[in-house]
Amino acid sequence: MDFVYAFLVGGAICALGQLIFDLTPLTPAHVLVLFVSSGAILSGLGVYELLIDFGGAGATIPLPGFGHTLTSGVIQEMEANGFWGIFSGVMENASVGLVAAVVIGLLVSLLFNPKG
Repeated sequence: MDFVYAFLVGGAICALGQLIFDLTPLTPAHVLVLFVSSGAILSGLGVYELLIDFGGAGATIPLPGFGHTLTSGVIQEMEANGFWGIFSGVMENASVGLVAAVVIGLLVSLLFNPKG
């Protein structure tokens, strides 16, 4: 059932994004900021963790999951280091994923010749 719950939660997030695209004049950049910010806000309120407990990867892989990752890192570092944890915790949890994205993007750009 874990796979079904992940599919339902991830699908609902993606369907919400598609509805926003279809029904509003918002651009992909607006939706990106909206989803990452909403994940961060819900994480700060303690609600997003409940969604992760239910939906697993369906909640952690889409854009709101990135906002949750950033916020949870800040909260953990603030508990450990106080005020300065705000600055050190932002990239604590997400650094490996960000480095992987940059390195893979670089390798793909070197291996393939983009058109246009």
